[in-house]
Amino acid sequence: MLNPLPIALDRSAKTPLSEQIRKAIAAAIDNGVLVPGARLPSWLDLAAQLGVARGTVRAAYDRLSDAQHIVSSKANGTTVARRPRKIAKPDAPVAPGSAVEMFRDLSGQGHFRMGVPAQDSLPAKLLARIHARAVRAELSAVTRTIDPRGEIELRREIAAHLAIARGIECSPAQIVITSGFSGGLGLALRVLGLEGRRAWMEDPGFPLTRKGLELARLASAPIPVDASGIDVEHGLRHAPDAALAVVTPGQQAPLGPPLSPKRRAQLLDWAAQSGGWIIEDDYLGELQLDGRAAPALASLDQAGRVIHLGSFSKTISPTLRLGFLVAPESLAAQFADVATCLVPAPGPAVQLSTAEFMRDGHYIRHLRRTKRAYCDSRDALTAALRPWSNDVRVAGLAVMLTLPDKTDDVEIARQVLAHGLAPAPLSPWYISPKCAQSGLLLGIATVPGRGVAAACKRLFEAIRAQDRTEGAPVAHRVRKSAAR
Repeated sequence: MLNPLPIALDRSAKTPLSEQIRKAIAAAIDNGVLVPGARLPSWLDLAAQLGVARGTVRAAYDRLSDAQHIVSSKANGTTVARRPRKIAKPDAPVAPGSAVEMFRDLSGQGHFRMGVPAQDSLPAKLLARIHARAVRAELSAVTRTIDPRGEIELRREIAAHLAIARGIECSPAQIVITSGFSGGLGLALRVLGLEGRRAWMEDPGFPLTRKGLELARLASAPIPVDASGIDVEHGLRHAPDAALAVVTPGQQAPLGPPLSPKRRAQLLDWAAQSGGWIIEDDYLGELQLDGRAAPALASLDQAGRVIHLGSFSKTISPTLRLGFLVAPESLAAQFADVATCLVPAPGPAVQLSTAEFMRDGHYIRHLRRTKRAYCDSRDALTAALRPWSNDVRVAGLAVMLTLPDKTDDVEIARQVLAHGLAPAPLSPWYISPKCAQSGLLLGIATVPGRGVAAACKRLFEAIRAQDRTEGAPVAHRVRKSAAR
């Protein structure tokens, strides 16, 4: 007599009993509990064992037979089909230099991590309540009209906010909601269709942006950055045929300075006269800690050549994967078409909850609280670093620690990760390794409060160990009093 099959049925579940039986037998076969050739009870016997109708078991057996899990014959009854066993394949290793590797290296967990806002200043309970209401509204509105450009409520709130905070006069029709900054970049590159052309890229500049241009089949022309931002005259001399410039004019990433008024005018003149395009990555644009934020480049654009990209990753959370794009009026219809067919906006709930958060004034109040907290963290971090090094300066929402030439900043970042520290190495932000400056970027938003002094001590222990390994001259960089 055949042993009973270990099948547990949940009669209160929404899943039909026949489907529960099918899944249980299929899992037993895939896991090797039922080996090829093993005989199964007849559907009559199994129905009696489980206390279900015979037709329920028969329906499960029919689906298993259709999937070639079992075979039936008059001579042998119902048996497990003979077929090659599935062998679980390990995940393929991440290719060196891939976007996945870059993202992983830039998003490590720990103190001093860049790219994330401080969680203690976020009104998490309020956001959770707002989001819960938005989810209920989304689920109840079965006949709701979906706009692939994004929810009109959110696009209206963004347009109003941009007019006040960034000086951009635009209509909701020009705004497309995207899956974060990368979604906006991909959408813009798709609409512009500049494959095979050259693009000015800030050097140093965001590695994932550079990789995105490469994947879109554009050649990056490295343009150096100084205290006034991207050197437009260098671009005109060395890459006059470029069709695109990708810039962070509000606060340059990673060095921090805003693009000067003179260079803003030069860049806009270049785009208007050459027919080039500008993608404005409004990186930290409204989170300038000292004084009023510099106006967005798009607010000065009279020729309609600037595509403005923003996101809520630095102000609310990167887990939202929520961003937006402001298209020039001449391209608004093309952006809408591409969004409709290829890159529609994220789900309505996250958009509606963000719209309510902005509409009720919570977003502006959150930004004010966040800026005050970041000023305190910046001051605490720079005070803790200065006894150790002479080369410390604020760069946007990070403190940049310059290291001696040939110091392996990538290796230092990997070593201190084991101690809960996640500074970003500076050298990968440069296009050419030969021109790369070694350094560490310490995020202000994730400064460890009372433990900042101990964290800095641990960081410089790793730096000194690396310097001894490389034989780098550090005496002019690290103060001797800190080594004792």
